[in-house]
Amino acid sequence: MSENHTRTPDDPEKEHEREERELEADDMARPSAPTVYEVIAQDGQEEMHRPVWSLWCSAVAAGLGISISLYAMGALRVSLDGVAGAAAIEKLGYCVGFLIVMLGRLQLFTENTITPVLPALRERTFDAFYCVARLWTVVFAGNLVGTFCAAALPVIFPVASDVQMAAVLDISRHFADRSLSHSFFSAIPAGFLVAAMVWMMPSSKGFEIWTIIVITYVIAVADTSHVIVGSTELFTVLLHGEMTITDLALQIVVTGIGNIVGGTGLFAILAYAQVSEEL
Repeated sequence: MSENHTRTPDDPEKEHEREERELEADDMARPSAPTVYEVIAQDGQEEMHRPVWSLWCSAVAAGLGISISLYAMGALRVSLDGVAGAAAIEKLGYCVGFLIVMLGRLQLFTENTITPVLPALRERTFDAFYCVARLWTVVFAGNLVGTFCAAALPVIFPVASDVQMAAVLDISRHFADRSLSHSFFSAIPAGFLVAAMVWMMPSSKGFEIWTIIVITYVIAVADTSHVIVGSTELFTVLLHGEMTITDLALQIVVTGIGNIVGGTGLFAILAYAQVSEEL
């Protein structure tokens, strides 16, 4: 009689292979919504308790870095002059500053409309909301100092050609000439998209650069309003004597509120609501 070599379901070797496949499946699976929440909330907790000086330096650097978006668009406008589809290609320059800031882990105000808010919504204590307010204040002020320096640098030093600066000024006027209502309502989708981008990052391991490029390109091509990039444009127009400080301040406040409504009021609260029963 021949020997039967068929393994039973309880075969230890087969059980081991199944466990290995399950572990591999876990590694390949997309993280669940609660897992994404925990990743972002942990980042938020760390940022909320960082020293003020650390936040300030990172925020100023982010303001300088994000301003590269404006100058990259200006350089592309000059380089692509007369090329078919130049307006759409030019918007790719908008992505450059966000790549610098997000991959460099610098403090950008619109990212913080979701990152520290998620743990604060779970804790709902005075200390948590105080830490969010502290973080927002330091980062927002630091970002504006950075964007002002970025706008002033080409005015003081010849770091860009006259043609490039003319293109930068022309792009900047487009934002500066908006009505306050237009700035507010167009800032809401920008805030929502930046918060969505932050939420997507834990699921984009290895592809972060494409997530940033796609989302920020949509922000640019849809002609929405981002308060920090926009502040570079406003400071540029101000320094060329084409805008008053009052008008600049109003545009920044209105656009910032719109970004908060989109980032915190819509995306962050909805993102927390979908996982609150599972935490």
